[in-house]
Amino acid sequence: MHLVDPSSLPDADLWGMMRSAMQLVQRGVLCLTAFLASTSVFWDGAPNGAGIQGVSAQYLLGLGIADITGPVVETNMMGYANLPQTDTGLHMRQRSRAWIVADAANPSDRVVFINADIAMGDTGIRRSIVSALSSQFPGLYTNENIALSSTHQHSGVGGYLEDLLPQLTALGYVKETADAIVAGTVLAVQRAHASLAPGKLSLGNTTVVDGNRNRSPSAYLANPAEERARYEFDQDKDFSLLRFDDASGNARGFLSFYAVHGTSIYENNTLVSSDNKGMAAYLYEASVEPDAMPGNNTFVAGFAQSNVGDTSPNTLGAFCESPGQPWDGQACDFEHSTCGNKTEDCHGRGPGFRISDFESNRIIAQHQVDGAHALMNGGLAPVAGPVKWVHTYMNMSFRSFQLPNGTTVQTCPPAMGFSFAGGTTDGPGAFDFIQGDNSSNPQNPFWEIVKGAVTPFPNQQQTDCQFPKPILLNTGFAHFPYEWSPNTVDIQMLRIGQLVILVMPGELTTMSGRRIREALRAKLIAEGVVGDDAYVVVAGPANTYAHYVATREEYAVQRYEGASTIFGQWTLDSYIDKYSSLVSFLGADAKGQPASDPAPADQTSKAISLRTGVVFDAAGIGRNFGDVLTDVRTSSPYKAGEAVIATFVGANPRNNLRLEQTFLTVDQLVAGQWKAVRSDSHPSTTYQWARTSTILGTSTVNITWVVEDGTPSGTYRLTYFGDSKPLIGDITPFVGHSSNFTIS
Repeated sequence: MHLVDPSSLPDADLWGMMRSAMQLVQRGVLCLTAFLASTSVFWDGAPNGAGIQGVSAQYLLGLGIADITGPVVETNMMGYANLPQTDTGLHMRQRSRAWIVADAANPSDRVVFINADIAMGDTGIRRSIVSALSSQFPGLYTNENIALSSTHQHSGVGGYLEDLLPQLTALGYVKETADAIVAGTVLAVQRAHASLAPGKLSLGNTTVVDGNRNRSPSAYLANPAEERARYEFDQDKDFSLLRFDDASGNARGFLSFYAVHGTSIYENNTLVSSDNKGMAAYLYEASVEPDAMPGNNTFVAGFAQSNVGDTSPNTLGAFCESPGQPWDGQACDFEHSTCGNKTEDCHGRGPGFRISDFESNRIIAQHQVDGAHALMNGGLAPVAGPVKWVHTYMNMSFRSFQLPNGTTVQTCPPAMGFSFAGGTTDGPGAFDFIQGDNSSNPQNPFWEIVKGAVTPFPNQQQTDCQFPKPILLNTGFAHFPYEWSPNTVDIQMLRIGQLVILVMPGELTTMSGRRIREALRAKLIAEGVVGDDAYVVVAGPANTYAHYVATREEYAVQRYEGASTIFGQWTLDSYIDKYSSLVSFLGADAKGQPASDPAPADQTSKAISLRTGVVFDAAGIGRNFGDVLTDVRTSSPYKAGEAVIATFVGANPRNNLRLEQTFLTVDQLVAGQWKAVRSDSHPSTTYQWARTSTILGTSTVNITWVVEDGTPSGTYRLTYFGDSKPLIGDITPFVGHSSNFTIS
């Protein structure tokens, strides 16, 4: 473990239009401190970082967790932008976790950081969260001090973003998803608020070497050699952690930051899950409170995202999966990530590749858990100082500003390059799009013709502004039926003592993150806002989703990250300029908030959806909902590693999302009473729903439990909780049980 600042480390018709756009993008991704502790730290040696550290309360601290899982069937999943990836069930529930820090001497000075198991923050979602919290807690929680960040996982429920482009593969806006995220996140903050109590914070960092890999190394190499020479890796390996203690020094939780994409689980998966950061949170929380059901824990473990842009959890590298071709099994082309000049067969491989992507997910999660354990069980530096925040809106369309050398440059209205449709090694693209296309000559003249039917052709000003990006989707000029991409983004920073969190509205690449951290740390120190112990972290994609932020040099290469840097080559410099101009608002005596561009207009009031609702459910002739169709094995005991499976007469789970509940339990017979010991939030269980007849309204549910090592011997059963919708009448809950079975 080490205590350094990471920024100093080397380190026609609407449907036709939507269908055309979906075909273009369906395979692309829409995809601690610098000082040594000056006080002694004493630990009692307790495991799991739940030891005792003598403290005096400087802050009021609150932590909360809640369920945000949307419809787990018949809904496109968010992240890979893959139209066929429609969810069919549940692996692990999505959750929001919230941390509140208030100055004990001046409790009105407080910030809220939310880490949600979603693909990215969104202006509309945040607007609704702010509205609910500011109404309930007037003057305490506001548009300025609430940060909505994401784990950037790619296996969650989609359709919740308010701009049109990320809605396309979800067939429009999915209100059920958005409502679940808002309701659960508000509940998490309410719980955090209710738990506010005196406590103290401490800060530290370590390295997690095996948890990520650069998926665009050729673009990274475009950065200046002297800059790259300052860093050992082409990825940030720094794992930063803020520990939350109560007044007696007992650990209540933590908030950590580490850059790795939430793409451990592949795009062919259709079970809703929370990828490696959600899994890491589950593993750590379960290690502290092993008897608590997931979501009912009081210890809150936060694994937040950082400068994630060019990271991958597929640490074995990218290989060609092209059976029958001479390049099958070979590494993908270095420059373009192709196999036989096509992207479709180039896939990244996680560390558990030979077993499953779910095993890779567990391994990458465990690496992060190990980093957290090391810090929670070691000496951390105390956090001291005021709690401050700053927030403003910035319109990025043709924003003119000066670089430090005095040169005037400008950003652009949003646009996606051709390589955006080439996808990444985590989720390859389709057709003949490839990464690394920065040619002014189109790869295929067909797409030059077709793209104008999707979004307006770019004018010369936009073409020049976005150069050398060849524009595929000119989303900044697409306003029908509502805005396709954001023009205005949230700019926000939170200060907690010497820690400053840059809440970023996009996915910064490794070098982009290093540059902005370094620039902001220098500015904070130069202006006397924070001392030499200033510690700066990047969090995001948060608040607004404005896609990627590549360096100017990476932008020129036009791999996926550069092609998805929607505001042009000066995007990073614009963010550095704006964030730097706001550091004075984080000073101990600072008052007020800066001037702001107008807030983005609400898009949800115009939202469209082509999804159909649930019409009705039927059990079938001679059957009842919850009846067992295929039972568990009763003739012999199950052993660890075996899968217990039962199939039930089902109903559509969209009838009731069962937030803060479960679609299943594994029950153990204890002293003559059934006790639930597993739920649909445990990674050992899966819930799968299948429609057997649309006309008749029948469906089935498969419940699977893979028996874990160490499971006590005894008698068990599987229980299914469902809700059926008649053609006329009210939705009605029901329960089904398997036969009893034994574990030996």
